[in-house]
Amino acid sequence: MKILALDTATEGCSVSLGIGDRHIDRYLELERGHAERLLPMIDEVLAEGGVSLGDLDAIAFGRGPGGFTGVRLAASVAQGLAFGAGIGVVPISDLAAVAQHVCQLNPSARRVLVVNDARMREVYWAAFEHADSLAPAGVERVSAAIEVTLPRVRGAGPPPAGD
Repeated sequence: MKILALDTATEGCSVSLGIGDRHIDRYLELERGHAERLLPMIDEVLAEGGVSLGDLDAIAFGRGPGGFTGVRLAASVAQGLAFGAGIGVVPISDLAAVAQHVCQLNPSARRVLVVNDARMREVYWAAFEHADSLAPAGVERVSAAIEVTLPRVRGAGPPPAGD
């Protein structure tokens, strides 16, 4: 499987080419200029991987939540390249991607709360549960940080004594 992934929803501008178990990555922290850097980064990873767009099985992109311009950039580049190559597009939640990374780093993690800066005194956030696979424990939200809440714990067993 050969998948090109890109994300520009935050200050991070990232491109990754997955060829089976091999990954070729590029990442830059930018306040501005994602549009100027994204296509050259894509060209770099494709050249290093020795593949063309037509060799890919799909293009994935970070669909947010994130900055409007950044999300729009990633979506439009992914759709344009995929259309030209005749391949599929896969939108990926940026919050779910962070949660998945946490679970890869810490396989014992069962619940993950992801909170990203949304600017203007707000955050994007969502909770996830991890057993055999990652699943949302609610909807993705944007709110003031003080409004972030943990989902109710799902479990089985007898109620606590006295209830």
